[in-house]
Amino acid sequence: MIKNRSEVIKTPAHDIAIECIEAGITAAQPRRVIGHTVSVTGNTLHIEQQSYDLGDYSEVLILGGGKAAGQMAEVLESLLSDHLTGGVVVTNDPTETSHVTMFEGNHPVPDENGVAGAERLLELAEQAGERTLILTVITGGGSALLPAPAGTISLADLQTVTNDLLASGATIHEINVLRKHISKLKGGQLARVAAPATVVGLTVSDVVGDDLDVIASGPLVPDTSTFQDAIDIIDVYGLSVPESIDEYLTAGIDGEIPETPDPSETFFEAVHNHVLANGRTALEAARDVAQQRGYETFMISSRIRGEASEVAKTYAAVAEEIQATETPIGPPAVVLAGGETTVTLQGNGHGGPNQELALSGGLELSDGNVVVASVDTDGLDGASDAAGAVVDCETAVPSDEARSALANNDVYPFLDDSEALVYTGPTGTNVNDIHVVVIEKDDERLQGNDRAHTGRSK
Repeated sequence: MIKNRSEVIKTPAHDIAIECIEAGITAAQPRRVIGHTVSVTGNTLHIEQQSYDLGDYSEVLILGGGKAAGQMAEVLESLLSDHLTGGVVVTNDPTETSHVTMFEGNHPVPDENGVAGAERLLELAEQAGERTLILTVITGGGSALLPAPAGTISLADLQTVTNDLLASGATIHEINVLRKHISKLKGGQLARVAAPATVVGLTVSDVVGDDLDVIASGPLVPDTSTFQDAIDIIDVYGLSVPESIDEYLTAGIDGEIPETPDPSETFFEAVHNHVLANGRTALEAARDVAQQRGYETFMISSRIRGEASEVAKTYAAVAEEIQATETPIGPPAVVLAGGETTVTLQGNGHGGPNQELALSGGLELSDGNVVVASVDTDGLDGASDAAGAVVDCETAVPSDEARSALANNDVYPFLDDSEALVYTGPTGTNVNDIHVVVIEKDDERLQGNDRAHTGRSK
């Protein structure tokens, strides 16, 4: 899975960090997840504890979008066989399917293919009737990959506001409030369009806390946010939005455009949502691998958020505590966490939150027995082609250059020179980020020439 494994593994601590990452990503793969949660016996579809008699439906569709949606659709198509009548999925990682039409869209900024796919998806949903069963695959990245701009909002205007939001430091919850109110699909609106069909949401969560109204901007669940909330977020972050978006939101506030559907809408009674995998799925698999290798483990949380470079300092402090007091566990130890950190852009460099977390952690380390790794489980960190990075105390040297790279949001070149970047390519899943801190015992450290760094001169 790690394409440059031989370069990034420099010590046993690097090795176990990479093993944990691989185990986590593998555990969240759609094929594995669906294999554990979805099955078909005769004419009966089983999803976790619920069952659906496929004979009750005249058509069965697969609709959805997100980074892992293509693989989910492929697996579901093979399970449903002749029961499946069609579908549309928008993803940036398309697969081969016979009955489901794949649109390859762009992430994190939407493109023409995403718009075309979302429009075709809405057409199929609108044509659905009472005897239609819609399996909706929803994964991280769905907000960008299923744009469906509302009113007169153009794709160019949507791209502009998306770029500004991503650079603003706004949380994913805040970003998606605005996205819901400039889309025809998000914020429960897909459920409204699909009524009276039976709709089953199959979700792989990339959101801290698995908030269904945030994952892919909540196309199947009620929305309690408002047009006014969207305007407030624009004001808080000082965004200058295109005129078409300002006019559409203003019309919403004035009651000229219906609000996104709230919990009082009865059509949500025909919607059944299942979260099949999340960040904890990945962390538990990583923990199992570490324990099998003889490490004590401590899982901090699967809900980490905040500025990436600041979160890293907490991880370094936890490692120091383990070394000094063997609290909460003693070395050799693996500390695990996950979530979705953010970066408030100050510069115009190249990198991503996982790379910034790793390099910031490296700056805090003073002991060669500690390694910090941080990767995005989808394999693409920020707008870069790396999944993240794995570092030790020697990575962030010279420290002044490392600090300058962080200040300019340009950590990718620095980490590349240090051979610390982790490359996986698109992984086919997306359950947030995995953070791994490995603390070895003093006598387990590789010394001298065994630590053969071939990158940046130390």
